[in-house]
Amino acid sequence: MNSSLNRLTQLLPPPSQSREKDWGPVEQALGVELPSDYKELIHLYGGSNWDDYLYVLEPGCPNDNYDLIQWEEQQTEDLDGLWEFEKKPAELDEKGARVIPWATTDNGECLYWLVRPDQEPDQWKVMVNEARGDRWEHFPVTCTEFLASALTGDLHSAILSSRFPLTVHELRQLQPV
Repeated sequence: MNSSLNRLTQLLPPPSQSREKDWGPVEQALGVELPSDYKELIHLYGGSNWDDYLYVLEPGCPNDNYDLIQWEEQQTEDLDGLWEFEKKPAELDEKGARVIPWATTDNGECLYWLVRPDQEPDQWKVMVNEARGDRWEHFPVTCTEFLASALTGDLHSAILSSRFPLTVHELRQLQPV
């Protein structure tokens, strides 16, 4: 277990039931291998809601509103349309660079991995896009480092809600609706 995932388990113990995934079909659908810390996060917590605000997406999530594959397909389509009228973030100017969503919020912000063709998945960094605007933030951390650092207050975003994180942390594993 990596150190940031260990920090998360200390902040909020994982649910008693872990989630097993066959990552082959998921990665085939996305066309890339996913970061190992994300796979561990999903194994321990599954699709989950953190501090009643941030939703970690899960492939095959029991609550289909937070299915990673569906989100990736929808966000790719939406961003392609958006970038016909708005400027892409500079990080995506590199040929073959793309973003893949891994989390969203109650307000509609989306958290992505910045996928670069010359980087291994465990090197992917986090980008945050505001809900109804063209502002983006780039954080040079993995998804579990982002989540752990946001929950401890060590990482600050000008885009995410000022009410996140909560003083007393809350966790809900996503279930069918």
